[in-house]
Amino acid sequence: MTGAMLLAGLLTGLSLAGQQPAPPTAPAPPPDPAVWWAPEIPKPPPEQDPFQGRRLRKGEQLAPIDNGVDPLLYRLWGLQPLQSQLIKPGELVLEVWARPATGVRQAVIRVTVRRDGRAFVQARAGLGCCTPEIGRRVDIDAELAPQQIPPLKALVGAPIWAQPRSVTIDYGGGAVEPVCLEGVSWDVTLLIPGQARHLRRACDDAEVGSIAPALTAALSAASGRDARFDAMFARGGDFSRQQQAYDSLIASGGRLKPGTGSRPQPPAVPVPPDDAPETSAPTSP
Repeated sequence: MTGAMLLAGLLTGLSLAGQQPAPPTAPAPPPDPAVWWAPEIPKPPPEQDPFQGRRLRKGEQLAPIDNGVDPLLYRLWGLQPLQSQLIKPGELVLEVWARPATGVRQAVIRVTVRRDGRAFVQARAGLGCCTPEIGRRVDIDAELAPQQIPPLKALVGAPIWAQPRSVTIDYGGGAVEPVCLEGVSWDVTLLIPGQARHLRRACDDAEVGSIAPALTAALSAASGRDARFDAMFARGGDFSRQQQAYDSLIASGGRLKPGTGSRPQPPAVPVPPDDAPETSAPTSP
């Protein structure tokens, strides 16, 4: 047995000795500089960028946006900046930011209705703290069902957009400054051609209830698509409790007053005649 093993080892050594060494691998050639800077960039699907490829025409202006969100922050959340969205007659963008008072979780929902009859929801959730990027980010990009579009269009003429940008609550005997110790603060922006409206509400139920229709529309469009996103909102798009608190405030003689430092809404810009016929153009809020 030992002799056989020695013989096998000797034969293996002779076989290896007869093999030629592998030639060295040639280094890869450097990339063509022209090709390096000119790759083919695929266009994003409409679920990720509903208005992709639009350019300003002569006489068109972008509506001023003043909602406290920097364009670079939109990029961190994987969204096109709202400041660069060019929309046409018959279209709208509804955007909602949710910021819990305790913790660093944040969420943003953007619902877009196009004039071709299609609508899309882009929702993001993540941890906005401690690192340059958004931690544990959840992305939702989906097209809405046709039956979800009419409630969104109905928001354009809703009376909520005539409210002050930020408010305090007057219960009839004086105003109370909002102190948000727990709950969620909300920023809501409605963008239509030539005009934007921004509302900010603290976590008080009556304040939140004053913009409940917009919050319900946005949360209902995003809910049920990702369990990680839904975990941030235990009640989904149900704001009936806040709506009832606001209705009770108004019924008892209370009202919303402009808050300290409440700024005027950004001005509207002229909208030139469109080159395509429209069946239902939204009116100014």
